[in-house]
Amino acid sequence: MKTIFYKYHGTGNDFIIIDNRKGHFDSKNKETIRFLCDRHFGIGADGLMLLEDNDQYEFTMRYFNSDGNEATMCGNGGRCISAFAVHQGIVNSPEHFSFMAVDGLHEASYSDGIVSLKMSDVNDISANEEHFFLNTGSPHHVEFVNNINETDVYGNGKKIRYSDKYKSAGGTNVNFVEQTDESHIKVRTYERGVENETLSCGTGVVASAISTAIRQGHGNNFTIEVPGGILKVNFETQNNNPVNIWLTGPATFVFKGEIEIRQQSETRVF
Repeated sequence: MKTIFYKYHGTGNDFIIIDNRKGHFDSKNKETIRFLCDRHFGIGADGLMLLEDNDQYEFTMRYFNSDGNEATMCGNGGRCISAFAVHQGIVNSPEHFSFMAVDGLHEASYSDGIVSLKMSDVNDISANEEHFFLNTGSPHHVEFVNNINETDVYGNGKKIRYSDKYKSAGGTNVNFVEQTDESHIKVRTYERGVENETLSCGTGVVASAISTAIRQGHGNNFTIEVPGGILKVNFETQNNNPVNIWLTGPATFVFKGEIEIRQQSETRVF
């Protein structure tokens, strides 16, 4: 069966999006998802998303890592599927709409290629002198470094991701942060499920911005430089917890295609 797909990226974090409102895509087939995300033999992406029907909200977002496993929330993915929903006329109003994801309800707005996505409130933050750990829809370890360009993101990130400290929780994403001023940071992220550095991680920059605010004792509006571009994060604080968190940045359509999957060795892309 032929399947139509769309390729999007959010500051270099790229995704395959499939409109699955008719339920034709087999989400249980991990081999198919791994193949589609493979950069040599498939379409190539950091992850795959399915847009599905929801009785109460505009749609449901389901996210799969490139390893084929259904995963926790992806911030850049949420922004990209929001742009896709607008482009396909699925939402009633681009200025404000809502969708359901694995971590709950999200609000979003779209204007001229820029998507603002409301993230989940953060209630539990572990902080010490060496690092921060918090869940912003996905679990994130945050470390501050002096020179991010010289940081071994892959080597150090992999070591932390698979460390005994996080083994019981299934591992963690790992962010390295260099602060350039009180409202500007640089972030590089090793993502679990991708098992490599990505050009951008939405939930990771949210975790990094919150960690920076706690570390310096103030701040709620940050510009974040990632290898794939620029993102912005702003939030409020209620009872010492970050709430009303918004992630803002570009969500870019790349191309549309059609793929026919027979057997893995006979898959053809048109």
